Amino acid sequence: MQEDVIVVDHLTKDYGHGRGVFDVCFAVRKGEVFGFLGPNGAGKSTTIRHIMGFSKPQSGMTMVNGLESFKNYYKILENVGYLPGEIALPEGLTGWEFISMMSKLRHSDDRKRLDYLLATFELDPAGETKKMSLGDKRKLAIVAAFMADPDVLILDEPTSGLDPVMQQVFIDFIKQEKKRGKTILLSSHMFNEVEATCDRISIIKDGKIVSTFNTNDIKHNHNKSFKVYFKDRKNYQNFVKNVPKKAKNTLNIKKPCITSHNQNQLWAVVAINDKFVNDFISTLEQYNVAKFEEIKFTIEDYFMQFYHEDKKFGGVL
Repeated sequence: MQEDVIVVDHLTKDYGHGRGVFDVCFAVRKGEVFGFLGPNGAGKSTTIRHIMGFSKPQSGMTMVNGLESFKNYYKILENVGYLPGEIALPEGLTGWEFISMMSKLRHSDDRKRLDYLLATFELDPAGETKKMSLGDKRKLAIVAAFMADPDVLILDEPTSGLDPVMQQVFIDFIKQEKKRGKTILLSSHMFNEVEATCDRISIIKDGKIVSTFNTNDIKHNHNKSFKVYFKDRKNYQNFVKNVPKKAKNTLNIKKPCITSHNQNQLWAVVAINDKFVNDFISTLEQYNVAKFEEIKFTIEDYFMQFYHEDKKFGGVL
């Protein structure tokens, strides 16, 4: 069994008025990339601050490398690459001076590693930090987190402020770090980021974990969804009447069920297990169907099962 490097055990911190985190539990295994997925304000950064030892839990605990976080935050900072969600760089320094300061704090002076990171993220750290763009500040923070080549990395919204091209560079970089055996906790609200990099994912909503799952369970899910269009209203109505309805909230669908439908446009979305697809197609012969198409099931789809009432969320939260 793989060793648990990061442990969050029944963590609770209640700030009142529904704000905080409540009985949060998950663990990050050695050598895996673990995604922590949720919108801004869901509790991701609060959890990460406790993991880093910056805040004391009201109840429960967090640990990194077997050390209780709050009592050992200095040791954790020395051995963990940390990228905060909000970048607050010290004023009066150039990027090079900031890198030099972080190198001394981490007791690291690997110029080859540093040059590789600067080239990868196309960063020239010559300017003053206060005059840097948001994207360059983020790149500088990424370089600082990775330049000592730590085995454990805790990354809070790591691509916030990066343009789409550089976001993809970061995703490719994380894949390489994963191959090198790094243990990474990646907090994000970007579906493509966690889907491309993470082995397992926890979804957090209103400070509570609502699901933890293997990414491959989504990518290779045995459930399929088909959108069926009907040529006339009568056949649409008969189909909707005869096929059971089910809320969009499961990875374990068996027999066909309607997850959504539209009476004006005469279509219905049907979820079904692989085993029953042929039977389902035979059933469609009873109806006057214009066409039907498979809908790929994604992490975004699964996530929205928990957030489908929150209309403000789209493909990127």
